[in-house]
Amino acid sequence: MGFFTKQLANVVEWNETGEGVLFWKWQNDEIKKDSRLIIRPGQDAIFLYNGKIEGIFEQEGNFEIESQIIPFLTTLKSFKFGFNAPLRAEVLFINTKEMLVKWGTKNAINLPAPGLPGGMPIRAFGTFSCKIGDHRVLIEKLAGVRQKYTVDEVKERIITDLNPLLMSWIGKEGRDMFNLQMDAARIGEGICQELNKEMSEVGIAITNFTVESFSYPEEIKKMQEKAAAQAMVGDVNKYQQLAMADSLGKGSGGGMAGDMVGLQMGMALGQQMVNQMNMNQSQPAPAKAATGGNTAAPKFCPNCGTPTNGANFCGNCGNKLV
Repeated sequence: MGFFTKQLANVVEWNETGEGVLFWKWQNDEIKKDSRLIIRPGQDAIFLYNGKIEGIFEQEGNFEIESQIIPFLTTLKSFKFGFNAPLRAEVLFINTKEMLVKWGTKNAINLPAPGLPGGMPIRAFGTFSCKIGDHRVLIEKLAGVRQKYTVDEVKERIITDLNPLLMSWIGKEGRDMFNLQMDAARIGEGICQELNKEMSEVGIAITNFTVESFSYPEEIKKMQEKAAAQAMVGDVNKYQQLAMADSLGKGSGGGMAGDMVGLQMGMALGQQMVNQMNMNQSQPAPAKAATGGNTAAPKFCPNCGTPTNGANFCGNCGNKLV
């Protein structure tokens, strides 16, 4: 009799061979004499009898079902194993670990924007974290009719509701449509609260929701790059001054690098001289004070600096000298 009893024994366990599984139901619902239950780290085991929860076991370890598990079951405390009477019960294994999932909008979201009658199409990408929130709700809503439930199914359900949530939270508080990344944290927090409330109805908890990036149309990207380039032009002079000061501080022992710095300095100084000359030429000649009698012509033209050689008019620019 003992030999046949050992043949009937089985091991109730979940090896978690699949990725991203939130719960898995043990396939053989006949628990035989001398069977053992193995609960691994990050797992809970729930015994079900006639669709009702008999016991929830959260401590990891290797347990003898007849002596260590059955005494704690609600309606099966007095169950006695017999050779032809295995315990007909289901064991649901829960993955208690928090799982990180990547998401992205399936289609572009058309957000209202000034000057764009059809709206501005935007895509968004990020991550969310989920885990089992309520065992009893999960069993009532999902586990009763499913062999397992995965994060991909959670993701599919979230993506379905994501577009209207993004439109709602992006449109709040008059956010700048062209700089949404600045408000990404607040947008993610708001969406997380709403998704967690919705998914709690099936026993799933959404613990975090992050918007990592927004993707604009190519035309908008080019406009942003052009605006950034124009903003940088105003800092060129400041950059040149800092580069010159840095090169002077390092001395002239830089070899080729020093030569390049010297060339840049020469170009910068030359450009400053040209600009100064252009400013001088654009300014009107100073008015001459009225004097009585004849005045000798200056030796150099006050307008362009050309030698006058005693002439009354500049031979270069035609400026009147006396």
